[in-house]
Amino acid sequence: MDTILIIDDDEYTREFIYMYLTDLKYKVLLAGTGTEGIKIISETTPDLIITDLRMPDMTGIDVLQKAREIDPSIQVLLITAFEDMQSIIKAMQMGAYDYIEKPLEIELFGHTIKRALESKKLSERMAISIFEDTKDIKLGDSIVGKTPAIKQIFKKIGKISNSKVNVLIQGESGTGKELITKVIHHTGVTKNQPLVAVNCTALTESLLESELFGHVKGAFTGAIRDKKGKFELAEEGTVFLDEISEISTKLQAKLLRVLQEKEFERVGGESTIPMKARIIAATNKNLAELVESGQFREDLFYRLKVFTIEVPPLRERKEDIPDLVVHFLKKINRDLHKNVRKITYEAMELLQNYNWVGNVRELENTLLQAVVLANGNVVEKEHILLHSNSHIISGNDVNLSLAQIEAVHIKRVLEKVNWEKKKALEILGISKPTLNSKIKEYKIERVSNIAD
Repeated sequence: MDTILIIDDDEYTREFIYMYLTDLKYKVLLAGTGTEGIKIISETTPDLIITDLRMPDMTGIDVLQKAREIDPSIQVLLITAFEDMQSIIKAMQMGAYDYIEKPLEIELFGHTIKRALESKKLSERMAISIFEDTKDIKLGDSIVGKTPAIKQIFKKIGKISNSKVNVLIQGESGTGKELITKVIHHTGVTKNQPLVAVNCTALTESLLESELFGHVKGAFTGAIRDKKGKFELAEEGTVFLDEISEISTKLQAKLLRVLQEKEFERVGGESTIPMKARIIAATNKNLAELVESGQFREDLFYRLKVFTIEVPPLRERKEDIPDLVVHFLKKINRDLHKNVRKITYEAMELLQNYNWVGNVRELENTLLQAVVLANGNVVEKEHILLHSNSHIISGNDVNLSLAQIEAVHIKRVLEKVNWEKKKALEILGISKPTLNSKIKEYKIERVSNIAD
């Protein structure tokens, strides 16, 4: 009979889980504090520990650490009503089996317990890896969200950041793929090593090849000295290949060889250089579909997708928008030295009902514009400029050219800020000469005098 230890300072929770598990014919032990739980673990070594995260004498993370020191094969399941990215990542890094929030969904809870016990039996027939104690990681809330899809991403980061397996991140533009890469890099074994990024769409094939592999002097016209590539500069850290789907078939073949052989040569060079870095590739396209259509190598696809993270679009996790708004307002206030601390219900409702084609990045930019427009410390509905899709182009306007759309948008922003060009420049993200040039080019006029 499997033995399960419940550690929770809440008597109701202990008794509820006790009755549920005894009905399932498990042997159940109870502890009201972490200290009492550790004593029971050292005396009985249960098969599974179910521990609360927050307790008066010690945290569930502390219990996890001490339990793994006593017996690395013990499975630990954390439950809490106070979930956050940092604790989820740390728990998974230290070897927790799973992390479940209260109130418990009883069927899911029972299924997780069954899988945890099965996993323990399997691990007893395999070599055990003991996780070292890790220092606290001060990431703040860099990835914000509480929806199940985001919590799964936290768990995956915790599982993979302590190894250097290749990772493929798939998601629409603006969903935060680069941010996830940074969290993976900075929370695990690569945190003291370089993180280098390459945008695969920004360079021609020849320049991208030189950027990745480096080149030797005289390799091509303009190669006046030896140059290290990103693979070499990354040392034992991480190379982030953004928009990996855009690389040519020639470079796909060369990248495949690097992943297979763990070595490469500079362009024009003859000596091999060991490849020590981990590859994290990202794309806003479905690589499996590109493989089916013959646009991407199948063998490279499987080399890259050792571990895959799917990032949901913002429209599929709108419950996270309030938390994201708070997070971005804090960030924008800090960056712009503002003190916008409130948002009206009407403005929040507008944000939550919007489709967010540009995802989290579009939300951040929209809030940046709103803070610039706000006169006091409150973001109001009229400060929210949802101009990136149907709010500008509607009805017959879909037949407008890009230049006409740009003219409409510039005029709308100028009118919104009462032709205060400094504010308009911050919203539009262009220089004053460019703005003046656009005003002249599109013959944008103000009813009253235009003030520079």
